[in-house]
Amino acid sequence: MGMVTKDNDYVEHLYVASAHSYILVFTETGRVHWLKVHEIPQMGPASKGKAIVNLLNLEKQENVATTVAVRDFPDSHNLIFATEKGTIKKTQLSAYSNPRSGGIIAIKVDEGDRLLDVKVTDGDKTVLLATRKGFSIRFSEKDARPMGRATRGVRGISLRKGDKVVSMETLEPEGGEVLSVAENAVGKRTPVDQYRLQSRGGKGIINLKVSDKTGEVIGAKQVKPEDGMILITQDGKIIRIAVESVRISARSTQGVKLMDMEGEDRLVSIARLSEREDEVVGEEPTPEPEPIN
Repeated sequence: MGMVTKDNDYVEHLYVASAHSYILVFTETGRVHWLKVHEIPQMGPASKGKAIVNLLNLEKQENVATTVAVRDFPDSHNLIFATEKGTIKKTQLSAYSNPRSGGIIAIKVDEGDRLLDVKVTDGDKTVLLATRKGFSIRFSEKDARPMGRATRGVRGISLRKGDKVVSMETLEPEGGEVLSVAENAVGKRTPVDQYRLQSRGGKGIINLKVSDKTGEVIGAKQVKPEDGMILITQDGKIIRIAVESVRISARSTQGVKLMDMEGEDRLVSIARLSEREDEVVGEEPTPEPEPIN
């Protein structure tokens, strides 16, 4: 047993960190707070842990957007930020090396927008933004010039009316596939090389053919066949699937049914499990997903 989670909760990130490492905690309003690993209470494997909000001095209206674990802050690495309305920003990781009580502004977020995700990069990654209406754009991180901390950023994707960014991935150079999932439990794997490199700020290309059958896209993750995925529904159902069970198909397809949904339930979140280390002896194999007609 690794830890006990509450009902409808799940583990999304697991970090191997030394006592002197930092967890950078980013809020939806664009602030960053520092948490030293040695400040996190050490607990047994069967304990429930403590909420991050109880370990930090967060304002009442501050919601955690994402966390990043770092051991040091080299000039050679960057943080890439993405907001829901398509803004991205690149800032040297070293700009966040001086912790301050109460946190600081990490990115200026416009009224009505929110910080979606933050990734650490080494200067040579490509960035994939995916939207809820089924569009995506892939561009080199070099296409975004370095900016200071308290800046707004630049256009990552030009959104169509009613659309928003639902996920950002910084793609590993070895390729692999992108697993895209829509709210009616429909998903597909598409080779990374089908997402041609474009210039930052364009309207992008189709990622998943959204329809009434699929519902809107909730996320897109770079995956390997040996990975697992956790799917979480609005009603609190959680299912684990094997990535290799999801067929590979082209960008402008709808994909396959990943699980049965009851009533008005829909998928709200996905999380990747790297290398299916959590296989249980004697567990039922994941059934082949059904094609969407």
